[in-house]
Amino acid sequence: MSYFDAASSAPLHPVARQALLASLDEGWADPARLYREGRRARMLLDAAREAAAEAVGCRSDELTFTSSGTRAVHTGVAGALAGRRRVGSHLIVSAVEHSSVLHSAEEWEATGGEVTTVAVNRAGAVAVEAYEAAVRPDTALACLQSANHEVGTEQPVAEVAEVCRAAGVPLLVDAAQSLGWAAVAGPWSLLTASAHKWGGPAGVGLLAVRKGVRFAVKGPSDERESGRAAGFENLPAIVAAAASLRAVRAEAAQEAARLRELTERIRARVPELVADVEVVGDPVRRLPGVVTFSCLYVDGETLLHELDRAGFSVSSGSSCTSSTLTPSHVLRAMGVLSEGNVRVSLPVGTPAEEVDRFLSVLPGAVATVREKLGAPVPVTVREEGALVVDALGKRCPIPVIELAKVIGDVPVGATIRVLSDDEAARLDIPAWCEMRGQQYVGEEPAEKGTAYLIRRTS
Repeated sequence: MSYFDAASSAPLHPVARQALLASLDEGWADPARLYREGRRARMLLDAAREAAAEAVGCRSDELTFTSSGTRAVHTGVAGALAGRRRVGSHLIVSAVEHSSVLHSAEEWEATGGEVTTVAVNRAGAVAVEAYEAAVRPDTALACLQSANHEVGTEQPVAEVAEVCRAAGVPLLVDAAQSLGWAAVAGPWSLLTASAHKWGGPAGVGLLAVRKGVRFAVKGPSDERESGRAAGFENLPAIVAAAASLRAVRAEAAQEAARLRELTERIRARVPELVADVEVVGDPVRRLPGVVTFSCLYVDGETLLHELDRAGFSVSSGSSCTSSTLTPSHVLRAMGVLSEGNVRVSLPVGTPAEEVDRFLSVLPGAVATVREKLGAPVPVTVREEGALVVDALGKRCPIPVIELAKVIGDVPVGATIRVLSDDEAARLDIPAWCEMRGQQYVGEEPAEKGTAYLIRRTS
């Protein structure tokens, strides 16, 4: 079985395993105690903090260990907003942030705060000018991820951080996806990360708060971790997280070059091997091991099951997931195709032979799924001079499949109306038009669902 989902959680690094086992014997005592066992545990904790701080690029007394990356984000956002409550209640986030940031923004808005969401381009990147325009005198905090978790696009963090510093606004960077590869450049104010993204154990997050940043802990706290992470430290996991971060950094440059070559092979070969595929994300400014593509006329979850049967573990930001049945917020913000979305994220040490095997298996898996979804289920009729495709009650990608089938049945300049009650169609039909060079006219209310208007241009 080939595990190609390192962006969700990387396999435990061998150094992390060794450090974890060793610290189980040495780091079980309370590091706050003054007796021998406590002093030994304190030494391990201090050494781990120094190692992690060096990798982050901050002082050791600026770094807090939390119970997860998500907890680090929630604590960081809440603490920075509370610390700057006299400045104002305005928060800035990008449209493609991790759900932990967006959930924090939703909670802030629900309690009376104001949130500005900065849009991204089709590659998933923000414009520095957009952040500059969003900053106001009452802006308390801005947030920007270092690299996107679904499509791998790297953000212009250093440039945005300079804009925020000039305006006197702290910038919180979610560096979960990138910290294993390099430190985050620029004058950021707060930074969060998660150990299981770089091969450390799950249940360890990092929160760095620069000196001089106003920060007020929300909720109950105690004397541990500067009051920012209450509760007994999971010392063995913390030691393993710091040790593995140092280890992956030592091999990052060489491994990044190798993984970039493999992901470039996937980016180039997939459109050659499979028809009607869109590779998404920035082609240059991207994480080394992540490549994402969307296949027309394919349901993402079904394709994942086919690839799983073939021995590949990949993930999907597809238009319909088994848990939510809603389009990926990242793909929606980018305006790209969400159906049949596959994210391949290669872990450190992935053999080139496994990538070649994936490329040999993918065309057959896509063909199998397309065959399953190819039945002409919707009804096509003519109504008031326009061709109408009734796809009500059918999940994407069926509405797009039927649109593709009939686009050639109308003359150039004629209009097709697609009726659909699947929310994913609002994203997928315009994306299909962009990909196929047809004109997306817009949408209008219908007796049931929504009518999407498409004009044939070629």
